[in-house]
Amino acid sequence: MLRPTNRAAPLAPAADARTRLLTGPILATMTRLSVPNIALVGAQAAVNVAETYFVGRLGTDALAGVTLVFPIVMLMQMMSAGAMGGGISSAIARALGGHRQTDADALAWHAVLIALLLGAGFTFAALVFGPALYQAMGGHDATLSNALEYSNIVFGGAAFVWLMNSLANVLRGSGDMRTPAVITVTGALIMIAVSPLLIFGFGPLAGLGLRGAALALVAYYFAGCAILGWRIVRGPTLVALRPRRPAWRHFAQILKVGVPACVHAALINTAVAVTTGFVGVYGATALAGYGIGTRLEYLQIPIVFGLGATLVAMVGTNVGAGQLERARRIAWTGGLFAAAVCGTIGAIVTLVPRLWAGIFTDDPEVLAIASQYFHAVGPSYGFLGLGMALYFSFQGTGRMLWPLVCVTLRILVIAAGCTLATRAFGFGLGSLFAVTAAALVMFGLMYAIGVWRYFSRSGELRR
Repeated sequence: MLRPTNRAAPLAPAADARTRLLTGPILATMTRLSVPNIALVGAQAAVNVAETYFVGRLGTDALAGVTLVFPIVMLMQMMSAGAMGGGISSAIARALGGHRQTDADALAWHAVLIALLLGAGFTFAALVFGPALYQAMGGHDATLSNALEYSNIVFGGAAFVWLMNSLANVLRGSGDMRTPAVITVTGALIMIAVSPLLIFGFGPLAGLGLRGAALALVAYYFAGCAILGWRIVRGPTLVALRPRRPAWRHFAQILKVGVPACVHAALINTAVAVTTGFVGVYGATALAGYGIGTRLEYLQIPIVFGLGATLVAMVGTNVGAGQLERARRIAWTGGLFAAAVCGTIGAIVTLVPRLWAGIFTDDPEVLAIASQYFHAVGPSYGFLGLGMALYFSFQGTGRMLWPLVCVTLRILVIAAGCTLATRAFGFGLGSLFAVTAAALVMFGLMYAIGVWRYFSRSGELRR
């Protein structure tokens, strides 16, 4: 007899989606599901590039101010989309893989509750602790003022960021990659058109400067979460979104992956923030150049997310169905593909750094620092892609201890290496970039070891 909490007859489309995830050709299925996600991250990348381009036209102080806020904004986006969002996708994928339809529906509602609570928490933390944090990262005078102007508006709308990304991951966990992509791409195109009007003004409409950039970003997420919510509620979708009494077991299914994943995202951004603090000692010009470099590093994370969201659904569904050998092959296929993509990006900016840096500034000193960054860090981007893709595979398994080990070692290497390089040996700005590269190489290799260990031990236990 079936438990009353789980419907016996899931919808036919859900069964078809599960069949593709469980039995379809790995590379073909991965490619088909990832195409909408790649379009999505392409749109998000365009938003980031466009915003940096427009802000760069406001001057070095504005660009440096946004550089201070950017790691925290990316932390929120990574937590909501790839961390807690991955927990949502993983929990729903495993529920559907095990034919527990009603559990999947309940998880969707609990995902909304988690998003609203965490969005409110980010707003509170940014307003209260933001000034001290940006000062600690090297913000002073006009740079600090610009950082706060931008930060207060963006984080005032944090709930919209969390809700939009959570609703998107509800759909991704069920194998629907297309709907979030269409909505996000459309919104991104509109934002790119509206953003310069708010920043610089148009005709009699006065420009709002950095406030305009922040308002455009908040409006983008507000519209996205409203449309995604309407789409899930009105259907047809593979999961239902209806208010229901909160139950700890549903929170736990999301949080057991989402909380460690959020810690993982926090440590990744902490690593960047620590490096930013060391770079800030060298002034606003160094911060601006470094910010251009880290913008490309951060850009690769959503690029990998385009593949990673698929990995969460595919690995999670197969682990839920007990198909560990297939899950292992999915993880390695995705990891090597991401390494190739990010490695190609790294090779290009290593050889021609101004191809990217020249988009954002004409200042020769800022360009020189950005070029120095890419010469040091660009060759290690393949390891960043490998590590991040395998991280999403770990989310699909529901096991998150090893990812925390990997990212903790990365931040320890950065903190210790930067301290020794600049304060003990006095090597200068270039040494900070070399330490960043070494930490990325270690990050990717540690993840490869972790995936090998997980599936080897799981296979032995099943035998």
